[in-house]
Amino acid sequence: MHAPVDPSPGGAAPHPFAKPKTHRETYEFLIRQVLRAGTYSVLLAVGLIFAHIIIKGVPVVFTTKAPFINTNFLTKLPETLHVIEDKQGKIYETSPQGSDVIKKELGGNMRSEKTISYSGGGILGPIVGTALLVLVCMVVALFLGIASAIYLSEYASHGKFIEGVRLAILNLAGVPSVVFGLFGLGIFVLSAPVLTDTPHERSLFSIPLGFTYMSFQGWDTCVLSGAFTLAFVILPVIITASEECLRAVPQGFRETSLALGATRWQTIWRTVLPFAMPGILTSSILGIARAAGETAPIMFTAALAFKDKLPWQGDSGFFGIFTQSVQALPYHIYTIAARIPQSEYSERAQYGSVFVFLVLVLMFAITSVLLRRKLRAKYQW
Repeated sequence: MHAPVDPSPGGAAPHPFAKPKTHRETYEFLIRQVLRAGTYSVLLAVGLIFAHIIIKGVPVVFTTKAPFINTNFLTKLPETLHVIEDKQGKIYETSPQGSDVIKKELGGNMRSEKTISYSGGGILGPIVGTALLVLVCMVVALFLGIASAIYLSEYASHGKFIEGVRLAILNLAGVPSVVFGLFGLGIFVLSAPVLTDTPHERSLFSIPLGFTYMSFQGWDTCVLSGAFTLAFVILPVIITASEECLRAVPQGFRETSLALGATRWQTIWRTVLPFAMPGILTSSILGIARAAGETAPIMFTAALAFKDKLPWQGDSGFFGIFTQSVQALPYHIYTIAARIPQSEYSERAQYGSVFVFLVLVLMFAITSVLLRRKLRAKYQW
């Protein structure tokens, strides 16, 4: 007697209760596959971008010899790169000071020389300038953002006006950064108040204070102008995220604190804010990392393409550090990539700068994650 033949492919018996797929199930399956493909496409594109930057940037920052880091790239100021070729085809890469020595040694054996702006030296100046901008931006943005979120969440009464304020804050998050740059140029660079004995002729108006004048003449292009502009770029994100974190704290915490005799501010400071702080810090640090990468706002308010001194190398004192223009990594990358002729030498400086900048942003992200874990472990509810 012969065994029954299995009609299903592969020898597997069909499920007795299986039913054919309906059109709706087929449609859902196709939609799920399209969404999956879109997600994986984004991940693939991001992975390829990061891989390209790492492949191009790592050889610039790291070396095969001890200490395995290109210290010159990280500790020198940017300068013009001189590339000299002799008649035997040997290439010499040197600084402006060293080019004269090499040309003198080669004499008539020199075949050609070309210069590539901003592609020699290192990126210490842009790193320092970015750090100063981010530091001041962090102080201003956190203070104004958290203060605004506390008022909107804990003090403001519900109504059309406050809803309009929230809508305006959300709309500000979609404003192009170049618009914020023009805002910073008009407000901070040209018309912010300063105390001076001799008001500038461009001053909008001056208020005599007896011993000096408050002149609305602006701060010029400097760290303060750029940092305040960057703070306003990320304020909508910080305010919105902080308000949501404050609202997430259970209302019972407030009621218990008030019932024990605490004031409204004591309740916010001692009870509400500590439990909301993990989310506030996470969103704020990620927002500040975004501000560190902005180019358009600092183009109008703070950044220079080239500067041969660090901010503290002068006679302006400590506070003078914040009242002068600086280099910044985003603007430095833009300058190398878009404003000078491309070559293998400029490409090397470009990808090295981008790699270092990505490492700095990654450090911001890691810091936010560690802070969130530490504070969540401390304040559990």
